[in-house]
Amino acid sequence: MTIKLSLKTYLQSLLKNQTDKASIQFFRYIFVGGFAFLIDIGFLYILTNFFGYYYLISAAISFTLGLIANYLLSTHWVFNKHSLNNLNLELVIFTIIGLIGLGLNELFIWFFTAELNLYYLISKIFAAALILLWNFIARKYTLYN
Repeated sequence: MTIKLSLKTYLQSLLKNQTDKASIQFFRYIFVGGFAFLIDIGFLYILTNFFGYYYLISAAISFTLGLIANYLLSTHWVFNKHSLNNLNLELVIFTIIGLIGLGLNELFIWFFTAELNLYYLISKIFAAALILLWNFIARKYTLYN
């Protein structure tokens, strides 16, 4: 009974309850980032392969769609404490961090694809892993500290 109750309590703290613990927030952010990544890479593939967009144009559009999903999920599930009381300013700073991430995304995808001759979707996977860390750290310590 105690094990069952403590497991339930642990899962609630991990998945449901609001928290300030960076480790739990990072765990949640991995899921949020994963979901945003699926949106990002899905639209990257569709825009490039079905609509014929240049892969760097597709990457910018798909990254933006993933950024929107990331913002909505991050503000409602990952981070419960906001450093700013102004949601408009928060969105602007979140977007600036995202734009820096977009610049890094474009740079990494270009480098891995053009210079290392990797397939653009493989390049995107490497870029996403690097940008996940940037986004979490920058947002955690500027917006949700």
